[in-house]
Amino acid sequence: MVLSLGMMRAMSDAPRTARAVARAELTRAILDSATQQLAEVGPAALSVRAVARDLGMASSAVYRYFASRDDLLTALLVEAYDDLGAAVEEADAAVTDRDDVAARWRATAGAVHDWARAHPHRYALTYGSPVPGYAAPQDTVEPATRAPRVLLQLLADALAAGRGVRDLGGRVDPAEVAATGPISAVTEPPLPPEATVRALAVWATLFGHVSLELFGHMNNAVLDYDTHFATVVDLAAYDLGLA
Repeated sequence: MVLSLGMMRAMSDAPRTARAVARAELTRAILDSATQQLAEVGPAALSVRAVARDLGMASSAVYRYFASRDDLLTALLVEAYDDLGAAVEEADAAVTDRDDVAARWRATAGAVHDWARAHPHRYALTYGSPVPGYAAPQDTVEPATRAPRVLLQLLADALAAGRGVRDLGGRVDPAEVAATGPISAVTEPPLPPEATVRALAVWATLFGHVSLELFGHMNNAVLDYDTHFATVVDLAAYDLGLA
């Protein structure tokens, strides 16, 4: 039986029989081997046969855990998104003064930067070029939203405290309001359209700078990445009305 991601998660809460432990350990070994492949050949060249060879298994045995290469990619994506999401959530929670939204923003942005630099190949899987022929399934959606939800909630907290996004003077096109409606509805109460638009722009700026750094597009242009990134984060805080 091939396990779905939901079944794999449920197993972690189930009584641990010897068989379940062995299966969990082998699943972990397969994912670790596949993660190593990401570093060596990239996600597009990920091979179940290579994973099997690395673990001294037959390919058919690996397929009993992951039905296809795409299923293995999905598991790697979900794990990476969850890992990044947890890092961002923990960074936000570590700021004891919950009213200091600027400090919370700097902590969460820093967590994204630190995670990406610690796991460049996992970052490339989640935010790099799409893998040809692979379409991420619904299973990846919830994990992928964990990190951006922290920013949206932080902004909602700022607005509730009378701070946050400056008025855009009605310059948000009605079509944009409709297009970003599902994102506005993530928080309670829903974010105003101006806040959602600003949040999306800042999120893209944050990940754009991380990607430019990790993929070497700012070499010899920026001489101190830490200083530059801190400046970008502070400018974003101002743009969000948090500074």
